[in-house]
Amino acid sequence: MKGKILFVEDEADLSLIVTETLRNEGYEVVTAVDGIDGLCKFKTDTVDIVVADVMMPRMDGFSMAKEIRKISPSIPLLFLTAKSRVEDVEEGFEIGANDYLKKPFELRELIVRIKALLRQHGICRDEDKRFEIGRYTFNVATQTLKFDENETVLSHFESKILEYLALSLGKTVDASELMIAVWNRDDPSNRNSLHGYIHKLRRVLRHDRAISIINQRGFGYMLTVRR
Repeated sequence: MKGKILFVEDEADLSLIVTETLRNEGYEVVTAVDGIDGLCKFKTDTVDIVVADVMMPRMDGFSMAKEIRKISPSIPLLFLTAKSRVEDVEEGFEIGANDYLKKPFELRELIVRIKALLRQHGICRDEDKRFEIGRYTFNVATQTLKFDENETVLSHFESKILEYLALSLGKTVDASELMIAVWNRDDPSNRNSLHGYIHKLRRVLRHDRAISIINQRGFGYMLTVRR
């Protein structure tokens, strides 16, 4: 995972869209529906960054942030709000916000801002994470496979599957475990998708004949490199 995010938002549809997008980007996400719920989740979960709406029922984002700052003066805080007055922005920064994004916003911009805050606070976990797989170098952060001077960019799911297999090199990874790690659920449609992505990874890795992704029928998959 690239980092753990506490996402506090009372709009259910927006929360669902943002949460799914962030998880697809490789982040772990803890959700809360208002400031009280968010504060409770913050106290019980260890997170790397807080992304919160400002206007929420029961306890607004600013009030929640004040309580969070008492517990953790350094946790990155990113506010989302439809408020546009300069005074509101100033209040957010006075409370201790690190960044401010106005609604409506592009999901890509939100991801860029989250990455920047995590990097500034030294929490970009996958920044230098690499695997040597036979003659290939797999860079997790850039989702690339390098073979000699040739570099291939993997899709998000190809990268997640390869990373999980590389972490268990030479060992069988249960198919259900792999699907839950990648899609957060195990169902028939995911099994078909997993098989398709494994096929694509085999093609990408074909230049090193020592590398195999073995289908252990009834169990799962194993990434191996012959010596």
